[in-house]
Amino acid sequence: MSSAQSTKRIILDAALFFASQAAVYYTIRWIWDAYVHPADKEGDVKRAEVLKRLGAKGLKLDEYEKAISKEVIHPDNISVRFADIGGLDPIVNSLRESIIYPLLYPNLFSSTSSLLGAPKGVLLYGPPGCGKTMLARALAKESGAAFINVPASALANKWFGESNKLVAGLFSLARKMQPCIIFIDEIDSFLRERSREDHEVTGMMKAEFMTSWDGLLSGPDRILVLGATNRPTDIDPAILRRMPKRFAVGLPDTDQRFKILSLMLKDTKVDPDFPLRLLAQQTVGHSGSDLRELCRSAAMVPVRECMRRLGDDVEEMAKAQSEGFDIRPLSLDDFYNAEGSTLAPPDPDDDVIPVRHISEVLAAERRPVLEPVDPE
Repeated sequence: MSSAQSTKRIILDAALFFASQAAVYYTIRWIWDAYVHPADKEGDVKRAEVLKRLGAKGLKLDEYEKAISKEVIHPDNISVRFADIGGLDPIVNSLRESIIYPLLYPNLFSSTSSLLGAPKGVLLYGPPGCGKTMLARALAKESGAAFINVPASALANKWFGESNKLVAGLFSLARKMQPCIIFIDEIDSFLRERSREDHEVTGMMKAEFMTSWDGLLSGPDRILVLGATNRPTDIDPAILRRMPKRFAVGLPDTDQRFKILSLMLKDTKVDPDFPLRLLAQQTVGHSGSDLRELCRSAAMVPVRECMRRLGDDVEEMAKAQSEGFDIRPLSLDDFYNAEGSTLAPPDPDDDVIPVRHISEVLAAERRPVLEPVDPE
């Protein structure tokens, strides 16, 4: 009798132990979700909303596809269009003709010849700050395709073999959401040239990436792998072979800088006779990013003058806040007086183009916006 009671006691103690452990686990998990890391739930909600808007609601995703789906961006969430990019007209035209049209109108190309269609890989290369990432975002916006921005960290995992499964999940998710653009910024850091010094995991991940990439060629998948880099010579030759379309995005020339400055200053109050052409001529060697920073620094000069004029007068600041600040128009001298500016004062004999011509330049280059259509 005592033996039976002892057995029951042991079973009861074991049941109580496991019940307490389960209670502790779910309590910790609730605290984690509610207070420590509430962003996970918010991220899941946002991810589900993006997939729904892409028409991928109800898709059955495995754990690896779910992990990659956090990097999916809806085209409506991208604000950049080709019209917002200045000085890269040849590249923009080629992207429209060789990538966007095949993605939007596949029947137009497949019914004509089996040789026609969008390339499976595109590489944008050139110096930093020249608009490579901006082109990628505009391409996703104009094409209406799902956009997967893949950082190297999204494919890295400390467990052996998990990175390969994440790479496979990346391509299987892209196939389910096609048309889709897989964008890898700084692709040289992820798919650099293979060597004997590579870690085994890195080599396996690169091999899995290329194998999955080649698997796309066997079907009518509308998936594009888009890479950007400023070190194209470091990319593995096998990766370059899979990117037949390559666009060199170099430093802008004078005409390109003029168009970039026109776009950047179109919403800024400037002097009526602002010598925009002269400014474009004086910014030799500036990238698009450099020009934006130069314009930002110059625009701060009138703002600083206004703040110094008002001083520490709280009442005047509050009045200006409600009625509007009286800030003078931007002048060419502001570009010379801006912090960090290396520009020298202009020659009075240089040709000038008034800023009022900016709207005419933009209107002449405006193109119709493509609207995605059902390929069926």
